[in-house]
Amino acid sequence: MLGVVLVWGSNYVIVKASLDAFAPLAFMALRFSLAAFAMLALLLWREGWPRLSAALWGRLLLLGLVGNTLYQLCFILGLSRTTAANSGMLSALTPVLVMVLGGVLGLERFTRPLVFGLLLAVSGVLLVVSARGPSLSAETRSGDLLIVGGCVCWALYTVGVRALGQGLSPLAVTALTMLTGAPALAVVGAPAVAAMHLTDVSALAWTGVVYSALVPLVLGYVVWNRSVHAVGSSRTGLYNAGIPIAASLTAWLARGERPTAVQGVGALLILAGVALSRRR
Repeated sequence: MLGVVLVWGSNYVIVKASLDAFAPLAFMALRFSLAAFAMLALLLWREGWPRLSAALWGRLLLLGLVGNTLYQLCFILGLSRTTAANSGMLSALTPVLVMVLGGVLGLERFTRPLVFGLLLAVSGVLLVVSARGPSLSAETRSGDLLIVGGCVCWALYTVGVRALGQGLSPLAVTALTMLTGAPALAVVGAPAVAAMHLTDVSALAWTGVVYSALVPLVLGYVVWNRSVHAVGSSRTGLYNAGIPIAASLTAWLARGERPTAVQGVGALLILAGVALSRRR
């Protein structure tokens, strides 16, 4: 999981750089279509096509729409408007949301530390979003809000995967939710792809598409869902707290996106909220 944290944290910078060459929706459609085909090939090679009930297909479809279609839309559109550092810092909210949703669904107990941790984390998010650095415009803040929306989608997906139980392998869950989420993303992004001159895109930008599809999406999702099955959604979700550190450092080093002091305080409050919410 630590490897996934490093990959996902640095992925904010890689995607942000690729968006300099691609329209956001075009990048999203190409990236996710490639990832979905790769996951399908991996599933057929390792396990074959599973036989599932209509009810289970319905749940997988819902998870695919929330955890892939809506999440990817929020992630790509948000990252195109805000900084890689902001996106990484806000992603630390995810583990608290996972625990809160687990409590609502009866998978976790609501405790005083969880409630206070949520309050701390939300306060941190408000600081990160409302900070006014020299490059933080209204568009940047709208991007921040989209990233927060993506955190909610990912938390719903993580808890939903746990609620599926042990009937499906992590690989099958990952592949099938990608396949159910991919068609809508392809349809939404198709006009943007058609409007681009893809032959003019640099090899480096294409490398960003391939890398972000195969490593953070395919490999990252499989490891994530395997961890959810093995140790539960809350303990796995806790690893999200390391993503803002990796994202902020790589954004600072690669793109010069130095966080403001207020954003730093906000990030610390989010991390403190995550730590507090894990206390019993």
